[in-house]
Amino acid sequence: MSVMVVRKKVTRKWEKLPGRNTFCCDGRVMMARQKGIFYLTLFLILGTCTLFFAFECRYLAVQLSPAIPVFAATLFLFSMATLLRTSFSDPGVIPRALPDEAAFIEMEIEATNGAVPQGQRPPPRIKNFQINNQIVKLKYCYTCKIFRPPRASHCSICDNCVERFDHHCPWVGNCVGKRNYRYFYLFILSLSLLTIYVFAFNIVYVALKSLKIGFLETLKETPGTVLEVLICFFTLWSVVGLTGFHTFLVALNQTTNEDIKGSWTGKNRVQNPYSHGNIVKNCCEVLCGPLPPSVLDRRGILPLEESEGRPPSTQETSSSLLPQSPAPTEHLNSNEMPEDSSTPEEMPPPEPPEPPQEAAEAEK
Repeated sequence: MSVMVVRKKVTRKWEKLPGRNTFCCDGRVMMARQKGIFYLTLFLILGTCTLFFAFECRYLAVQLSPAIPVFAATLFLFSMATLLRTSFSDPGVIPRALPDEAAFIEMEIEATNGAVPQGQRPPPRIKNFQINNQIVKLKYCYTCKIFRPPRASHCSICDNCVERFDHHCPWVGNCVGKRNYRYFYLFILSLSLLTIYVFAFNIVYVALKSLKIGFLETLKETPGTVLEVLICFFTLWSVVGLTGFHTFLVALNQTTNEDIKGSWTGKNRVQNPYSHGNIVKNCCEVLCGPLPPSVLDRRGILPLEESEGRPPSTQETSSSLLPQSPAPTEHLNSNEMPEDSSTPEEMPPPEPPEPPQEAAEAEK
């Protein structure tokens, strides 16, 4: 007889995580749900570089130097690696409070604020925290039921609180936070260099070809080059400008969210408590500091109690479909009676005896 071994389905934590994220590769890849602009980013980078390597690089390697395609390939691979690292990683999502934790926080808030009279607005849920002799306010998130850590914010697109939240970038299809900001900065920096490099050598290619066959004939023979020049020209200003802006933020140890809100440059003129007052130290902390691990534990296994409500496992489905063999029966003699297996609680109460008069009438 062949024995079929069926494994029980394991429910991992990423399958039950709240928020608006998508997961691939059994929870190893984490992205936002809106990924259309991310695919456009991939198409522009891959399409432009493919045209450049297919047409201009071969001509320039022969006419000028074979190092030109090598350096271009290095920039291209580095840009793609940092883009995928930014897009597929956890940006620093903070787990939501469990029901018991949320109830405890609510009790703390009620004990601190006291009873609020009916009709009055409750006070804001804020905790004061001191960092480098500066008072920083920790705000309460009504969605995640937690007091957010310093510099954290709730992303309305991904519906998660992100530690050291910078911004949500649709071009990479993910939030940019504490765990992927350095890769995002390296991506836009390398993409700026790659765009300048491709644009410059496209101009050199057109100039060299124009010396031989003329400018108009060159444009007619190389429509791909014209397309590359147009894409690089319009991309150059936005990417280089974005790189310059984030270089400024890195030098100040500041986030985009803090810069937009004016957290450290508002009317109060509060100094940035996270800045070291030194550009080199700020850059080293943001770009070279230790990378904290993810606190989500996306690939952890949920206990059976927490995974209730899931679809039936493969083993349960297969066992219900298998035919059940009848239980073996024993041949009993006419004098033998099977024992009653019911418990005393399950046995019906005995009937009371009939009165003598009713019994006589019944006999008649």
